Amino acid sequence: MTMFRGWAAPGKGAELQRFDFDPGALGPEEVEIAVEHCGICHSDLAMVDSEWFPVSYPVVPGHEVVGTIVAAGPHVKGRTLGQRVGLGWHSSSCQHCAYCLGGEQNLCPTRQPTIVGRHGGFADKVRAHWSWALPLPEGLDPASAGPLMCGGGTAFLPFVIHDIKPTDRVGVVGIGGLGHLAVKFAKAWGCEVTAFTSSATKREEALALGAHRTISSVDQNELKAFAGQLDFLMDSGPKQLPFQKGTDAVKGLGLAGSTSRTNEKYPRNGGQASQVLGHIPLRSYVVAQAQAVHAVSARAPSQGCASARARRADLPSHCPATGGPWLPVGTR
Repeated sequence: MTMFRGWAAPGKGAELQRFDFDPGALGPEEVEIAVEHCGICHSDLAMVDSEWFPVSYPVVPGHEVVGTIVAAGPHVKGRTLGQRVGLGWHSSSCQHCAYCLGGEQNLCPTRQPTIVGRHGGFADKVRAHWSWALPLPEGLDPASAGPLMCGGGTAFLPFVIHDIKPTDRVGVVGIGGLGHLAVKFAKAWGCEVTAFTSSATKREEALALGAHRTISSVDQNELKAFAGQLDFLMDSGPKQLPFQKGTDAVKGLGLAGSTSRTNEKYPRNGGQASQVLGHIPLRSYVVAQAQAVHAVSARAPSQGCASARARRADLPSHCPATGGPWLPVGTR
């Protein structure tokens, strides 16, 4: 009998205790991962506390897993023993429904979250369908890669579904677990980054993460003075702020252009955030489940590469997206 050693909450809100359990037989398409590192997310606390729904205890939290494959079923594809992988919110899906075949596996009706109805990564080992064990590139620090399996995928999604360009002026609301990653992603993407925070102590931190400037999210005068200087606003905060009560109010913040559109296909939906992250195919991007990032975009038709280059002295001489010269919008 194979026993896994974990740490479990025996009841609602209880402290974690040592918990050994038998995982059963390894499935034909499953991999067994020896856990090296595992991050902690609010969703883990939500399960321990039965915050979203009544939880069956004991529960072993942990869904920001990094480890190496130590066993594989006979039908596993594309994964090898000793390979370092990451595991996020989901551990399996049916692989044959329209969602799975369309690259939206996390919308699969029979999807299996890593810590709902099964034990997660606060253990020496964890199991998953091979397709959800995401290979990690060489050189990525395994000790810090875990949060990319959850908050990383969440914060990166808007860059893809809203086709954010390296020339866009991006604002990030809330410099916390998700927001700090969004700032780093936007900076690496080549964007001009503005961090909005209600905490004065986070301003220096936001600048160190790569933001070009910080704005108080609760100072109406400061917000008004910044009007007209954003193409895209990403909200990663846990609560609604004064300027986030609808698209009209967001336009009032000064997004460029005459129209705003909310992320209607993938709205903020609290504990049902698994509905949010199916847009990115697993084969292409790290996809994880966490509190959804709510994005509001208002790209102006006139904002092309050439105009963006003119207002950004720190941009490279060539467009990072194309490798070619900066061109007016519509000419690429």
